[in-house]
Amino acid sequence: MFVSIALDPGSESRAKELADLLAQYGFEKVQRGLWESAFVSPETLIRLKRDMDRSTDAFDRIRFFQFPVEGTLVLTSLKDKKWRRMVARGGEAADSPQGVSKPSGQTGGAAARQRPQAAGQ
Repeated sequence: MFVSIALDPGSESRAKELADLLAQYGFEKVQRGLWESAFVSPETLIRLKRDMDRSTDAFDRIRFFQFPVEGTLVLTSLKDKKWRRMVARGGEAADSPQGVSKPSGQTGGAAARQRPQAAGQ
């Protein structure tokens, strides 16, 4: 799967540590604070997230953009040492804590609440 990772580290030393970790996993830096890899297995992604969780503190912010995951775009974020996961399906987004699924048909998050309006509305 394709994975893009946006980093907002809390310190320069943490930025260096995370950059080294991403390079070890084969990610390429494409912009300041943005890393990408087109060939990441689900198992590798699990290990990377675990390693990044161990290397961060409450001041760090990380966002993973994963595609495709069962035909969907998945956004996983780390903020205040808490993982959140949002799954975008056909114009909707379901927002839940990592590892917790919402009942079928229940949606949430900013993407689900804010629908673009057609011109003239």
